[in-house]
Amino acid sequence: MMPGSGVIWASLPIPALVLDPQDRITAINPAAELFLNKTIKGLEGELVYDRLVIDAPIEEALARVRKNRSPLFINDVDVGTGERAPVECNLQIAPISNDTNRLLFLVSPREIAGRLGRSISADKAAKSAIGMAEMLAHEIKNPLAGITGAAQLLSMNLSKDDLELTDLIVAESRRIVKLLDQVEQFGNLRPPQAKPVNIHDVLDRARKSAIIGFAAHMSIKEDYDPSLPPAYGDSDQLLQVFLNLLKNAAQASGTESGTITLRTFYEPSLRVRRKGEQAFRVPLQVEVIDSGPGLPPDIADEIFEPFVSGRENGTGLGLALVSKIISEHKGWISVDSVPGRTVFRISLPIAPKHIQQDSDKETP
Repeated sequence: MMPGSGVIWASLPIPALVLDPQDRITAINPAAELFLNKTIKGLEGELVYDRLVIDAPIEEALARVRKNRSPLFINDVDVGTGERAPVECNLQIAPISNDTNRLLFLVSPREIAGRLGRSISADKAAKSAIGMAEMLAHEIKNPLAGITGAAQLLSMNLSKDDLELTDLIVAESRRIVKLLDQVEQFGNLRPPQAKPVNIHDVLDRARKSAIIGFAAHMSIKEDYDPSLPPAYGDSDQLLQVFLNLLKNAAQASGTESGTITLRTFYEPSLRVRRKGEQAFRVPLQVEVIDSGPGLPPDIADEIFEPFVSGRENGTGLGLALVSKIISEHKGWISVDSVPGRTVFRISLPIAPKHIQQDSDKETP
């Protein structure tokens, strides 16, 4: 076990490992379990450089720390696990006080801060862009109705060949109206009515809707942590979030069959801080994982912004709506994507205990 306070060890928000004199893993904290997707039972006795793929001469670095008995920092290095795409990290290796053999190995992923900043920026961009688009949508729908009506009147006295043109006008006008309806729906989203929510019940509703509809060609697997406490949110809006993510995953595979995995777990150390607000805990994690081709690299960083889409005929509003709902739930959404594996991860707050107790009293 890690020497010192177990509470401090468990509360470290970044992955931390303890290495023996042969560079074998002897202890890891909860953040490292999440990063490696393994427990200490599956890692104990393993060489650290067999479990972490690091774009740096890590064996030499470990030897230097032992020799000099002083910490070593390695910045801006790609770190992967073999199961997930490499992420840019800062590493810190330090000798443990009063222990001449063991080392403390810290991994600080830079993606969390960067993605949180992008998420907040995307949220601001969404509010600005959608405010303008909502106003334009209202103004555009009126002349479109006139164009559609005029085309239908013209079609009454046209030949068969010319009818194809008026039918095209009507069809395209209706398609634009449908898009404008989505824009208005985005702008008119009500604030969440937060209550204790069993997240697995919501996921089950989304899964059942998906497998009889847009994801009928997909295999949907569940990997749930049954001990999760209730989330604090609006079940109808969270259902919309999971349906959108499932639909996005199914559409990414096109007509090919594939696998979608719904995974839940608890991460006690994760916190989100927004400008002007105190940091708050978002320990409840939900992942939607698909086996599709992955996001186009040129839009991966802006995928949650309005009107950004990886599909030819996509509106770019589905994931922007997801981001907006999660933001209003005081949560966080991120994505990791490589060909063959895309992971959308949602972090949500849990229901406060006093609200859970009040909810239990109301339940017959």
